[in-house]
Amino acid sequence: MRKYIIILLLTQFCFPANAQDLQTYISIAQAENPGLQAYQTRLDIAREKVNEANWLPNTEISTSYFVSEPETRTGPQRARFSARQMFPWFGTIGSREELATVLSEAEYIEYQVARRELILKVASAYYQLQAFRAQQAVLAENLDLLETYERLALTAVEVGRASATDVLRLQIRQNELKQESKTLEQEFLAQAAAFDALLNRNPGTGISLPDSIPIPETDPPISEEGLLLNPELVKYDKLYESVSRAEVLNRREAAPMFGLGVDYIPVANRTDMSLPENGKDILMPMVSLSIPIFNNQFRSRSVQNEMRQTELELQRQERLNQLQAALARAIHERDAARITHGLLEENLEQVKQVESILLKNYETGTIDFNEILDIQEMQLRFQNRMTVAAKTYFEKSALINYLTQ
Repeated sequence: MRKYIIILLLTQFCFPANAQDLQTYISIAQAENPGLQAYQTRLDIAREKVNEANWLPNTEISTSYFVSEPETRTGPQRARFSARQMFPWFGTIGSREELATVLSEAEYIEYQVARRELILKVASAYYQLQAFRAQQAVLAENLDLLETYERLALTAVEVGRASATDVLRLQIRQNELKQESKTLEQEFLAQAAAFDALLNRNPGTGISLPDSIPIPETDPPISEEGLLLNPELVKYDKLYESVSRAEVLNRREAAPMFGLGVDYIPVANRTDMSLPENGKDILMPMVSLSIPIFNNQFRSRSVQNEMRQTELELQRQERLNQLQAALARAIHERDAARITHGLLEENLEQVKQVESILLKNYETGTIDFNEILDIQEMQLRFQNRMTVAAKTYFEKSALINYLTQ
C-alpha cells in the first residue's frame, strides 16, 4: 500500500535529513517575513536605548547685562556670565543603563517567541500542503482503480455478466473523484498562497514537497522540564527583573542631585582713583544641591513597581498553566492520531483483501460491481483518514517540541 505521508517534526529544533526542504523554507521565512523583521527592528531600538541611557541633564548657560551698573570697590560691574551642570546621584546612570539592558533582553525574548511562532506557522502550512498532495495522490490511485473496474465491467457487459448500469455507476464515481480532485487542487493553491505570504514572496513561486515518509515507530522523548524554559515564560522573568531594575533606578532618582558651575562678572576700571586690582574681573565657582523634598512620585513608583511584580508573577503562573494544559492536550492528540493511523492501516489491509477476493470472483462470473464500489469508497475513506491522522500526529509533535525545546 502506498503511503502519502511526510514526517512532520518540529522545524527549528529537530529536523531529519529528509526534511531539509522545510528547513530551507523556514530559513527564507526568518529572513524575509516582514512581521519578524518588525520584531527585529524593535529589538534594535531597544538595544540602542542602552546608549541613550547614558545622559546628563542639559548644561545651563546664561548671560545678563547690568543696565544700571553696580559700583564695587574695584570698579563697576558690566555683565554676568553663568554656566552650570547638574549631576544625578552616584550610580544613577549605571542603573539607567542596566534597566535599558534588561528591557532589551526582554525584547530579545519577544523576538524569539515571534520567531518560534513563525516557524510553527510555516511548518503547519507546509504540513497542510503535504496532506493535500497526499489526498490528491490517493484520488489518482483510486481513479486508476476505477478505470480498471470499468474495463472489467465493459468486458462483463459484452459477455452478458453485467449490465450497462454497472458501467454507468463506475463512470459516475470516476466523475465524482475527478471533481474532488479539482476542488482539492483549489484548496492546495489557496494554502500555497498563504504559505508564500509567510515567506514574503510572490504567489505561485512553487513549493517542493518531499516523497512520502511513514510515521516513526517510536515517539521522541519529551522534556517537561524544558517547558519551564519556554521563551513565553522566560519573557515574564525578564520583565520581572526589569521592574526590579526600575525600582533601583527609582531610589537613585529619589536621591539629591548636585551641580557644579561658575559665574564670571567683568568689572570696568575706576577712573576716579587708582587702586590695587583696579578693574579686576570676578570669577565665582558654585556648588548646588537639588533635594526632592516633595517626593510623593518616587514613593508612588515604588508601590507601583511592587504591584507590577505581583502582576507579572500571576501572569507567568497563568501562562504556565496554559502551556502545561496545551502540552498535555498535544500529547493526547498525538497519541490518539498514532492509534487511529495504525487501526486505519489494518483496516485498509483488510479492505485490500476483500477487493482481491471480489476480483477473483470475476473469473467465475459472480462479481458484484455494487460491492466493488462500496469497497472502493471505503478504501478511499480510510486512506484520507490516514492522511489526516498522519498530519495531526506530526503537527502535534511539532507543537510538543515548540513547548518543550
